[in-house]
Parts: sequence; structure tokens; C-alpha cells
Amino acid sequence: MNAPFLTYWRELANGNRSTTSDQLAILLLAPFAQMYSCIQYLRVGLYRRGILKTHRLPRPVVSIGNITVGGTGKTPITAFIARLLIAQGYRVVVLSRGYGGSLEGQSIVVSDGVTVMLGPGECGDEPYLLASTVAGLMVVIGTDRYAAGQLAMQQLSPDIFLLDDGFQHLRLWRDLNILLQDCARPLGNGWTLPAGLLREPATATRRADLIIMTRSPEGTTITANLPGKPTYAASHRLVDVLPLRGGEPVSLSALQGHRFLAFAGIAHPEFFFSGLRERGLTIVQVLPFPDHVDYDHIRLENIRAAMQGSGAEYAITTEKDGVKLKRLAPDIAAVTYVARLEIEVERSAELLVLLCNLLP
Repeated sequence: MNAPFLTYWRELANGNRSTTSDQLAILLLAPFAQMYSCIQYLRVGLYRRGILKTHRLPRPVVSIGNITVGGTGKTPITAFIARLLIAQGYRVVVLSRGYGGSLEGQSIVVSDGVTVMLGPGECGDEPYLLASTVAGLMVVIGTDRYAAGQLAMQQLSPDIFLLDDGFQHLRLWRDLNILLQDCARPLGNGWTLPAGLLREPATATRRADLIIMTRSPEGTTITANLPGKPTYAASHRLVDVLPLRGGEPVSLSALQGHRFLAFAGIAHPEFFFSGLRERGLTIVQVLPFPDHVDYDHIRLENIRAAMQGSGAEYAITTEKDGVKLKRLAPDIAAVTYVARLEIEVERSAELLVLLCNLLP
């Protein structure tokens, strides 16, 4: 899917376009969306009736997922919850699909909480980022998360599992089902794929035990949008940067006045770019790449050309991208920073109580 079409589709699916031709595009896609919705209803119904089997692991499972395509902050929220539990002394395993890694499809240990044994090219960028940035976190990948959990029980003896991007992974029983929704556009335009962003019909939100509204303005208190479902606000904030080649954190204020190329291969790079500007950085050019991008020779040359053509002094990217830039030319790597994101969840002490109630 080429970049201009993808940009147009995202704006359409988010409900940001409303001309006559846009409405016609939705009407053309609506029959396919309805077919997709019927398939999803059927799938959930088969699990509910026990025709498709749900398997239970011998330790509590907390699912963290969303109902829309694209980023709602699953990885930062997973890291946040993992740190809460690890700080209480619990042994935490994240079960991840390992999307985009060369070992996707296999059940394999990424980290035992001490040593990270696989790189991002093997296990996928998100599992690697979690394993390398959350001290003490154990990570296992596997398309079949139940099989991955069994492997973790044999080798890692966890107290609790976090099921990354698990809202639709009904094969695995979960003791707490956390749904993440973007505060600004929780359901996009309200249509399922391909007419909208929804992976499932909106009624699927009823499966959630609690909801976290991500990208909420700092200090916001969110009221429940589903009766009886505890709802929390989570704010995202860029706090500082790290030199790509290693070193001490640098404050964002210390970088003000310099010219930056900003690039990112995440679901919604525009949020990253606007966040940098809000923190006072001068962004002379942005370079958005597809989510889970492979930084091959062509894309690395794109970065070099953009640096030279824009007059940027430095480059800046996300932590998720930073773990995949080992082949970046030394002269570009020397002037590249990785921005660190901090998550704050309101009433986090209350959330921790809900999590700890799952454990003996």
C-alpha cells in the first residue's frame, strides 16, 4: 500500500474526511466491512459456545490490547504495568506474537529477566524493546500464546503473564481484560475494516474488564464510557533523549535551538513529530516510515539524504526505531538521538490493587 493512499485511508478511517467523494468511498467499502464484521461475530460466537477452545494457563493472565488498527500505546502501557508488578516483587512474563521478527511463529524465550537472548530482527521490535528497557522483565514470543505460556512455565516460573496485544487472541483465557482506546478517536469513524479502523464491531468493547484511555491530556480525569467498566486516563510525554551510540540522558531543553530531522516507523508518527515540537524542538523535516519498518539500505539512504537536504544538525527518532538502527552509517549515528517516552496513568495505585488481587 503506497504512502499517499495509506495516509488518505487513515484520515478516512479516523473520521477526518467528510466530502462527498469521501462518503462515496465509505459506501463502496461498507459491504466489505459488513462481511468482515459478520466473520468477527461468528468467530467470537464460536469461542463463546466452546466450539473453538479457550485454554487456561496455571498463572493469572492480564491481556492488554485494543480494538482498532494501529498504535494506542500498547507497548508503553505494557511496560508501565510490568514495572508496577516487578516493583512489588512479582516475576512477570510478557507473551508477545513477535510480529515482524524472523522467528515469528516459533515459541521461544527472548529474555529471562537477566539476559536478552534475541535481537529485534529475530523476535520483533516491540518484544525486544520491552525486554531491553524493563529491568527484570521476562519475554516470550509465539503466535500461539498458550504454547508460549507453557514454555514460560517450564523455563521461567512466572507469577503472572501479560498478554501483549491480546484483545482478539481468544484462544488464551485472561483473568483481566484491559482495553486501550485513543482518547481523541476511540472508535475511529465507527466502521470495521476496510471502511474504518475497527478490528471488531464496537460491541466487542463489552468484553473489557477495564479501559485505559491513552494520549489523554495531562491531568485529565476520564469518566467511564461503558457502564460498570473502570476507566483510567493515561498521558504520554517525551521526557528526554539518549544518544543512539550510548551515553547519558540529555534533556529536551538542552536541544532547543538546534535543527532536527525527525523520523519514525510507528503506527501514528504524527503524534511523535507533534510531541517533539510541543517540547520546543525545531523540526526542519519529518520522515514517516511504515509501522514495524525494516531499516534496509534504501531507507538508511533516505535518512542520509534527508539530513543533507534539510540542513538538519541532528536526527531524532523513537525508542522502538532506535533498536533497529545498528546499520546506520557512523557519521549519522553520531548525531542521532532516541527520544524516551514516559507514561503516567491516573489512579495507578488503584490499578495496582486490581492487578495484585489476581495474585496470591
